[in-house]
Amino acid sequence: MAVPGDPPEGTPEGIGGGDEEFRSDEYRSVVFDEDFVRAARLQEFSAQERMGEHARAVRSRSIWSGAGSSRPRTSTPGRGARQGMLLVLLIAVAFAAAVYMGLSNPAVPPSTSRTDPLSSTVVPLAPSTAVPGGRPVDLYAKSPAAEYRVGAAGITLPAVRRTHHFTEGQVVTALSIAKDYLVQSSLDPDVLTGAATRPVRVLLDPDQLAQFDRSMTSPSGDGRHASTGWLVRFDPGTAVVADTRVRVSGTLAFEEVSADVLEVTGDHTFVYAVRPATGSPAAADGASLFTVRRELRLRFDREDLAARRAELVSAYVMAGPQDCSTDPAEGFRPVLAGAGPTTVGPAASDPYATGTPRRTAGLCGVLAPPTAAGTAPVSPAP
Repeated sequence: MAVPGDPPEGTPEGIGGGDEEFRSDEYRSVVFDEDFVRAARLQEFSAQERMGEHARAVRSRSIWSGAGSSRPRTSTPGRGARQGMLLVLLIAVAFAAAVYMGLSNPAVPPSTSRTDPLSSTVVPLAPSTAVPGGRPVDLYAKSPAAEYRVGAAGITLPAVRRTHHFTEGQVVTALSIAKDYLVQSSLDPDVLTGAATRPVRVLLDPDQLAQFDRSMTSPSGDGRHASTGWLVRFDPGTAVVADTRVRVSGTLAFEEVSADVLEVTGDHTFVYAVRPATGSPAAADGASLFTVRRELRLRFDREDLAARRAELVSAYVMAGPQDCSTDPAEGFRPVLAGAGPTTVGPAASDPYATGTPRRTAGLCGVLAPPTAAGTAPVSPAP
């Protein structure tokens, strides 16, 4: 009997049937049904399909992968377009962030204001009577300075308000710098003796430093380079300060002179107790009073406010008692206790008087004896 897989005519003659029977028995359990045969059909890709993602012959490097990456690109068609859109989106976000930061933090435009050199006038006031002497505490008590405050406490700030272009904080900064300048240039013991200038120098605009340095090293009465226009300094060979508790009174005022500049005006009277430089510090009655009236005009642009510095524009100074024959540009030389009148100037001036100081017609004045209220009359200039 024939079995499935045998030829229809049976087994050919001459061929042994043992092996065929063995093979038929071996593969008889392997049956390929019709569904299996259909599923096993070979599928031939077209040329277009063979050039697609199924058969890329060239390795592609993504812009997001490292330059040395060896991973083949496995993205589907259209991924490059999506990456390009993502890159454009990131650039747009970065640009928008830069614009926002620029609008929310506008840069302060550089200042274009010009720093003017200092213009100073220093007027010595000659005594009209003999200079009284005594102990500093007694001299102060008998003078208009009896009601003055001591040291920096006498330099008070006015009521503060904002201006059109400057905030209240910027106005406070300008006033505090002006006060610092007055304290360092009028009350610092080393500045008063001529031993130091740095406390004043560090508060000045850099454009004025060359003028300041020349005024300290080669002072002159040319209206530009008097050391006493910048600060209070006593000639160390003539007199020294006998009491560090200097009496001070005066006012500060401010105004906006332009959209970029604030101006502060100070008008203060400083009263010093001095004694002869060669005398004994223990002398009880060897002191006398020396009065300095300083009217300063200081300007501040935005860079000055940020750096806490000032531009000293003008200084009008009256100081006495002094001999008008001496040049006060280098340092003050007080007429000391017991000395009588020296030269007579063109007009009497009272440094204790309130209000705008009387400017003399020449470069010398007469120190009018102050009244108890400090309002001695001022005679007209001839």
